[in-house]
Amino acid sequence: MHIRQALSGPVPRKKALRGRHGQRGAAAVEFALVLVPLLIIAFGAAEYGRAFYQFNTLVKSVRGAARMVASTSAVSNGYSGVVDNAKCLAVYGNVDCTGKALAPGLTTSHVKVCDRVNHDGCPGSAESDYLAVNVGGINIDLVEVRISGYTYQYLGLPFVTPQTSVNFSTIAAVMMQSGS
Repeated sequence: MHIRQALSGPVPRKKALRGRHGQRGAAAVEFALVLVPLLIIAFGAAEYGRAFYQFNTLVKSVRGAARMVASTSAVSNGYSGVVDNAKCLAVYGNVDCTGKALAPGLTTSHVKVCDRVNHDGCPGSAESDYLAVNVGGINIDLVEVRISGYTYQYLGLPFVTPQTSVNFSTIAAVMMQSGS
């Protein structure tokens, strides 16, 4: 026991707890400093995950639309109706063009169907890209369904303020089309 302690008697309780109260304030300040970066990371990860989910949804919808169009010959009667139904399938998930779009802001004008009859919606392509394409010695017709010009729409989460919009690259699926 030190001489000073012996002379002054037991340490008052208030004085003994003073060190713990000072640490509580420091912990609160440290938490406040760490909270902002953690929130930025959390909200950024949520927004990135949402963008990835929407992109994957568009990929699957294009594939389904291409499968639908591929089942009908480009020169058959009623083919334009099949193309219209495929566009609705790509956007709404059904052939009736009803309900909510699979991705916010997606419209049928974003969907292009290119085949041997109509390839105007696919820049840089020609009829020869889709008609009697030689694959392993066999001539097949191809059909391509694209979603192009789609802009991802941010949710506007706190701490995640985009400076520019994000345009998804062209999403396309090419399949063999049934014969004429």
